[in-house]
Amino acid sequence: MVLLGFNFLDVIIGMMWVTLVILIAYIGYRWLLRRFSKDHIDHTVFCTLYTIEQNPASGEIPFYFTSNEKVNYSLSILDAQMNDLLEVKSGESNVGGNIIRFDSSKIPNDIYFYQLKTHKQKVVKKMEVKN
Repeated sequence: MVLLGFNFLDVIIGMMWVTLVILIAYIGYRWLLRRFSKDHIDHTVFCTLYTIEQNPASGEIPFYFTSNEKVNYSLSILDAQMNDLLEVKSGESNVGGNIIRFDSSKIPNDIYFYQLKTHKQKVVKKMEVKN
């Protein structure tokens, strides 16, 4: 059947091809989303180490971190070259907030880093000590 100079059957077949291409593209897009979401990082299993409130720090320094589950941790002070200087505390964290206090008079005035290490992560932040 010819309608206005073109074949109606050709138009239907063309529309079916366009629909098929769109459907294949959609399926491919969904497959890619599923594939990439498998490697998505779940941030709830990691601890969050917060920056100290007073910088430059002096006296007793409260280090604060949160954890959604109990984990074994180690909090240590690093020198400016990122070498271990001393371990502040290690043990098992509580679920929720954890505060570890450190007397900064044990180290001379300088720029340091503090590091929270667990079996899944290592977080490092910078601080300056002026006693």
